[in-house]
Amino acid sequence: MAHEYPSSYSLLSRLIITPCFFIFLLFPLSSISSFHVIFTSTSAPTITISKVEQDQEALALLTWKVNLDNQTQVLLSSWFGRNSCHHWFGVACHRSGSVFDLNLQNCGLRGTLQNLNFSSLPNLLTLNLSNNSLHGTIPTNIGNISKLITILDFGSNHFTGVIPEQLGFLTSLSFLSLASNNFRGSILPFIGNLKNLTILHLYKNELSGSIPQEIGLLSSLNHLKLEINNLIGNLRNLTTLYLYRNKLSGSIPQEIGLLRSLNDLELSNNNLIGLIPHSIGNLRNLTTLHLHTNKLSGSIPQEIGLLRSLNDLQLSTNNLIGPIPPFIGNMRNLTTLYLHTNKLSGSIPQEIGLLRSLNDLGLSNNNLIGPIPPSISNLRNLTTLYLNVNKLSGSIPQEIGLLRSLNFLELSFNNLYGSIPASIGNLSSLTYLGLGHNKFSGAIPLEMNNITHLKSLQLYENNFIGQLPDEICLGRALVNFTAVGNHFTSPIPKSLKNCTSSFRVRLERNQLIGDIAESFGVYPNLNYIDLSSNNFYGELSEKWGQCHKLTHLNISNNNISGAIPPQLGRATQLQRLDLSSNHLSGKIPKELGILPLLFELLLTNNDLSGSIPLKLGKLADLQTLDLASNNLSGKIPKQIGNLLKLSSLNLSGNRFVDSIPDEIGKMHRLGSLDLS
Repeated sequence: MAHEYPSSYSLLSRLIITPCFFIFLLFPLSSISSFHVIFTSTSAPTITISKVEQDQEALALLTWKVNLDNQTQVLLSSWFGRNSCHHWFGVACHRSGSVFDLNLQNCGLRGTLQNLNFSSLPNLLTLNLSNNSLHGTIPTNIGNISKLITILDFGSNHFTGVIPEQLGFLTSLSFLSLASNNFRGSILPFIGNLKNLTILHLYKNELSGSIPQEIGLLSSLNHLKLEINNLIGNLRNLTTLYLYRNKLSGSIPQEIGLLRSLNDLELSNNNLIGLIPHSIGNLRNLTTLHLHTNKLSGSIPQEIGLLRSLNDLQLSTNNLIGPIPPFIGNMRNLTTLYLHTNKLSGSIPQEIGLLRSLNDLGLSNNNLIGPIPPSISNLRNLTTLYLNVNKLSGSIPQEIGLLRSLNFLELSFNNLYGSIPASIGNLSSLTYLGLGHNKFSGAIPLEMNNITHLKSLQLYENNFIGQLPDEICLGRALVNFTAVGNHFTSPIPKSLKNCTSSFRVRLERNQLIGDIAESFGVYPNLNYIDLSSNNFYGELSEKWGQCHKLTHLNISNNNISGAIPPQLGRATQLQRLDLSSNHLSGKIPKELGILPLLFELLLTNNDLSGSIPLKLGKLADLQTLDLASNNLSGKIPKQIGNLLKLSSLNLSGNRFVDSIPDEIGKMHRLGSLDLS
């Protein structure tokens, strides 16, 4: 049952603005100019103005113009003479000849307001100087401007200093924006004088201190870019409240439930603590509720189930506990439900299948147990499904194949087992499939070849057997493929060999076979590849040197033979090269000494011969050098002493002669040394 709370003007603010970097609250505005149409089209009051007063208006504007920078004066070149109503750019006048609208938004103005005599503009209704490069403080004589003024927009400039209290004299204001400047200090109580305000924008400044309780007097306010406080309950007409990306602390006040007109409430990315208040169930008009990325605790209150108009509910990245409540199924209009990164427990309720409008469902990073409910197959509009990093068990339901709109399916880091259902091949729109770190077994179903748009396929740390998917890169879209720690025994599929879109490939710890030279091509985007601990054979191809973005190449623990191709020296982005535990022979190519970023070179346990190339001494970033268990001979070059970042050096198990060079003793970062 949602709770009622009495309105109270005397409540003190509990939430503090500490600096106000990105306060956001409004409904979509196409532009401020659209407001001009609304306000300036209203009939102006009858004005009588003398010739002297007309001259004073023109003189005030011309005096301000000549004190702006030269470029601005050129922009205002139409301002000359004594008649400001005669085709002056940005100036509009009453029939009487008095200026009532000064609109210079987005004109590149540079300068200050110090030389603008506001008292000489007694009939001004609209002043819009937004989106310029005006700077300095707002002069205190702003209070002498027309008491009729309804729109004052100084937003998106470079104004500094405090907000002058003289603005409180402008009691006819309905729109006030000082947003996106560098104002500091507190919001002064004068704000309560502006009883006609419907729109107030103070976001994106450096304001500090508490929100004045006088803001609760603004009963006409319906669009507020400001900070939350306990007086929020008096703002009954608010439809949208954006306070995300601040440093708000404390709890969400129960009085939030008084804002019954709210459609959109976003308090995310703050430091809010405590429970989600039960009174939130009073906000029956809410369509969007974002409380994510805070430190909220407790369970999801059952009153949230009363918010039947919600289409976007995001409670993720908090400390919420308890089960996902079954009443979640009442919220039939939901298109987005993010509960991920909490401490939720229990099973996924069958009622989740009632949310047939869902596009995005995120339940990852919780403590959920039990099976994936078959009712999830009712969510035919789902495009993203994140269930990863839980404790889910059982097999993937066959019904998963009914979710034909899915783009992202992430089930990694659970306790799921069994084989992958053939119905997964129906998900032809998938671009991301994460099955890693479960207990899946069996062969990959042939039907997976129907998924031709995959950009990322994660099969790591399971018990898969047999072949890698034949058409894994048929659509030339695959960027990230990880199958670490399985029991695959096949050669590399042809589509993967020709997959030029590859960026990161990890196939280590399988039993993959094939000629290493025949299995891989040239990959212009490849950054990382690990083929270690497989059964590849043959000789290394010089094509690896054409992978110019490659930073990590690991082909250790295979049956590779032949020489190390000198063309590897052309892979100039290489940082880690591991060819250890193979049957490589011949000399270490001197070209490895021109890899400027190399920090780890592992060639141990091969049949390499000859001497250590002197050029290896030029690898200034090298931290690990392991050439152990080869047939290297000759002297240990003194150039090794140039490797001042080296922390591990292993040259054991070779046939070096002569003494150990003194330079090695000067390598102060060396923590591991084996020359036996």
